Amino acid sequence: MDWQLDAAETRVLGALLEKEITTPDYYPLSLNALVNACNQKSNRDPVVSYDEATVENALESLRTKGLALRISGGDSRVPKHAQRFTEKLNLGRREAAVLCVLMLRGPQTPGELRGRTERLYAFDDLGSVESTLDRLIEMEFVVKLPRQAGFKEARYAHILSGEPPAAAAAPEEPAAVHAASDRDRIAELEAEIAELRREFEDFRRRFE
Repeated sequence: MDWQLDAAETRVLGALLEKEITTPDYYPLSLNALVNACNQKSNRDPVVSYDEATVENALESLRTKGLALRISGGDSRVPKHAQRFTEKLNLGRREAAVLCVLMLRGPQTPGELRGRTERLYAFDDLGSVESTLDRLIEMEFVVKLPRQAGFKEARYAHILSGEPPAAAAAPEEPAAVHAASDRDRIAELEAEIAELRREFEDFRRRFE
């Protein structure tokens, strides 16, 4: 792959992929519709607030890379925008669905991907998701992140923007959360025991 995407390009391309499948009657998208798709609060991580200039600049860069297309004329009075990503990378529906969700929502487990790709492609089972991920790894579009202690499933991330930063590999480990919680509980118990001892000593002195 002789190109990489920045954050805005990734969001714009992911939004175009999603809307092409989920709202075909309104696709290709006008610039205003695309800005709204990028900035929507549901099914996005992180949530962003791009202005038209940011989205237009991303579109221009994507067109240069052969990943997007501007459509003018016809019945529309405003230019529309479409993706050429799946065509250029020779992606099928299942590969496009998985990549789209990874681009819009960041690293995820196969189970999360199966649930979140339902509107884009209905995978029969978890094995179908995993085989699609394996194909994307072979195509060098996705990597499997190291499984974190305390987590059952490994997560996967796209590498269209380069290798994912190690800090983004996983949220705080449950083991660390539990350890902190245990320390807090022990401190509470020690304080309760100390209070009981003081009360006992006070009671004993009065009794004597």
